[in-house]
Amino acid sequence: MPITVRVPTPLQKLTGDKPEIIASGKTVDELLQDLERQYPGFKDRLCDPQGRLRRFVNIYVNEEDIRFLKQESTPLKDGDEVSIIPAIAGGSDTRRPGAPPIVGGS
Repeated sequence: MPITVRVPTPLQKLTGDKPEIIASGKTVDELLQDLERQYPGFKDRLCDPQGRLRRFVNIYVNEEDIRFLKQESTPLKDGDEVSIIPAIAGGSDTRRPGAPPIVGGS
């Protein structure tokens, strides 16, 4: 069951610098297992020691966030495209210079 997986830059060193790879699985969880088989260490970067996706990892199947589908149980089929997107934090503080930090919200 070939599935195209888009690999974020920080993980491409595990895939031989390939930005897209082919994997298989009937669910996202099975796909992650196949990625680990092909590229040892891959799943460890995405999942915690209990095997659950880390909070800062977002996975999309055909541009739909699996958090709003069936999470790791989301079914996959031939031709699907899976994107792995690490969450990014940060930004700039556009408030006036020298303003005290915001505590507890906006």
